[in-house]
Amino acid sequence: MTDGWKPSKEDLEAIEILEKFHEERKKNPVEEISLPPGQDFLIGYDSKGRKLYVDDDKEEGPAGEFSRPRSASDRPSARASTTAVPYRDRVLGSLLAGAVGDALGAPVEGLPMENIRQLYGPEGITEFKPAFGVGPGLITDDTQMTLFTLEGLIRAHVKQRNFGTVDVPAVVHRAYLRWLRTQTPPPKTEPTYLPGDGWLITNRALHRRRAPGRTCMTALRATRDGEQFGTFEHRLNDSKGNGGVMRAAPVALWPGDVREVFELAARTAAITHSHPSGYLSAGTLAVIVHQLLAGADLRAAIATAHSILLRWDGHEEQARALDAAIDLASAGRPTPEQIAERLGGGWVGEEALAIGVCAALCTDNLTDALIVAVNHSGDSDSTGAVCGNIVGAHYGPAAIPESWLATLELRDVIETITRDAVREFGPEPPSTPDWYQRYPGW
Repeated sequence: MTDGWKPSKEDLEAIEILEKFHEERKKNPVEEISLPPGQDFLIGYDSKGRKLYVDDDKEEGPAGEFSRPRSASDRPSARASTTAVPYRDRVLGSLLAGAVGDALGAPVEGLPMENIRQLYGPEGITEFKPAFGVGPGLITDDTQMTLFTLEGLIRAHVKQRNFGTVDVPAVVHRAYLRWLRTQTPPPKTEPTYLPGDGWLITNRALHRRRAPGRTCMTALRATRDGEQFGTFEHRLNDSKGNGGVMRAAPVALWPGDVREVFELAARTAAITHSHPSGYLSAGTLAVIVHQLLAGADLRAAIATAHSILLRWDGHEEQARALDAAIDLASAGRPTPEQIAERLGGGWVGEEALAIGVCAALCTDNLTDALIVAVNHSGDSDSTGAVCGNIVGAHYGPAAIPESWLATLELRDVIETITRDAVREFGPEPPSTPDWYQRYPGW
């Protein structure tokens, strides 16, 4: 997608400013906020077996295809109708818009708002701009890990329907180890990917290092080297960084009620983040998306997630942040300064979710929501990704401007794995040998 891209003079000046800023950040890194671990607790996990279906090698016809996103203006002024968006389009919208928000925020992650305005004008960043010195529309580790989360869930479901039971977090953990392999040089004796590793890791574009999170890398390296992965009971750290919530949206597809979806999302986040606000934010996001996929109103979806959140130990911090987001959005579209003052910078789980929710609530279209979500002096790519997961499920892919989709990195991979997920979690999942090679059940 960046082939043939040539930076303009303005692009080169912006890249130089951003590179200098990020070099200074490396010298004085942002300290990840963490608190002492909360009370240990255990909530029973109901892993339901599913019926084993007969082989289905029929081609999926028009009913199994996504509606192609139609051309949309960059700044629609009226709220688009969301009542008729099909389920499969909502799924695609959530994954695509999450990647779009990630790519929109990537060039300005951590940049003070005054510098963002200096570079891109009084409204801040409103279009894809060059990131990583390469070109516009580039995704970060947020989207990479989201895709591996979805792959892990597909493979867990393959195992469950063939064997009756599955430890879903264990399968997702192995998906994260495959992501880790894409971010670290392989040993000289080991290929970049191995036979039996499935389809996703063979996509070379996923092997680009895009500012992976310190907590995720540290936790996964430890578990790769033999330590047990993180659970509610086995805590690896006291981190509540946003690395858990920014990858959690695909858990909304897992079959089960909202309580099961919440718990599974929290468990997948706890693989690397052991503080309650690091994993309860993930559970809350997954339920919001789950409800939106089912056609619920945005406020009703948030209310459902909020009510489930309150049943969990250690919920207080996330609940306060969510309440603050709802309150701020009720006053209209906030300024970046108000977001910073009331909701924080999005570096930690409860703040990233709060900013994403606030941006979705205070606007009436997908484009404006993402612009609000990324324009602040904080972790703009993660807050953009979280907001995108929400508004994409709400409005559907037709609401995403075609100018963004045309240059979005890995759009084809996102569309393909989403289509595969809808088939796997549908009433007649594939049972052909090529499907099991694509998504092995481990």
